[in-house]
Amino acid sequence: MINKKPTLKKISPSFGSSLLVKQHVEQVDKNDAYWHFHPELELIYINKGQGKTHIGNHLSYFNNSQLILIGSNLPHNGFTDRLTANGTETTIQFKSNFLGDDFLQIPEMGHIIALFERAKKGIRFKVDTKKKIGRKIEKLLEHDGLKRVLKFLEILDFLAKTDDYMLLNADGVAFEAEAQDSAKIGTIFKFVNKNFQNHIALDEIADKVSMTVPAFCRYFKKATGKTFTQVVNEYRVVHATKLLSEESEMSIADVCYECGFNNFSHFNKTFNDITGKSASNYRKEIKKIIS
Repeated sequence: MINKKPTLKKISPSFGSSLLVKQHVEQVDKNDAYWHFHPELELIYINKGQGKTHIGNHLSYFNNSQLILIGSNLPHNGFTDRLTANGTETTIQFKSNFLGDDFLQIPEMGHIIALFERAKKGIRFKVDTKKKIGRKIEKLLEHDGLKRVLKFLEILDFLAKTDDYMLLNADGVAFEAEAQDSAKIGTIFKFVNKNFQNHIALDEIADKVSMTVPAFCRYFKKATGKTFTQVVNEYRVVHATKLLSEESEMSIADVCYECGFNNFSHFNKTFNDITGKSASNYRKEIKKIIS
């Protein structure tokens, strides 16, 4: 069933546990992915997969393993098309005070509290950390009770001390999601995700959330920190990176029009602004990595 009003998501740990640890080994239906938030932090390890990463203001395409920490109440979308046939996703959801408020006050927890604070912007850990921590996350399923908690604390301790990461929202996330706002933003992103390859008129998208165009533009900029056009172009560029990463011989001009751009020079400029490199250089770098 499709969730048409993505808002606050209720998460319940297993009985007798302060952590929710779960694993997906099948490809998840993209209709199950929706814009949502929850007070729990979420640590996600995908050992092999592909799809979109949409966390706060950050949007990108991935075609490899992922290790991401999503902070409390940070809006995010499910990792659509995220698993290949051989991929596995392990997720740990927990509250910052899962060991109690007093435990947060001890000096030894200072660096982990700092990690939780950084996670409000979303954290993607890099290759070395993925290799060291990914398997430990998967092995949490083999433990329960206190042993699982202790193993999880070891993982948090490592993640808190490493500098092998990048913040996904370095400029900050512009809004603290409220249920009503999250439903509106969810409606907008869902429509964009489905229609970005076509022209989307401002009056069309404003009508989807029952707003005038000026009110919609002000609301969207305040909620996301970006204009609607910027976000649509990001979706198009992310789709372009996916097409350029595939083994197809599609020309860059064809990629441009397939993604919804109707002007090749505008595509090139936008792609470079968002990724920091030209589409042709992006394709060359990807081929070097694959070969």
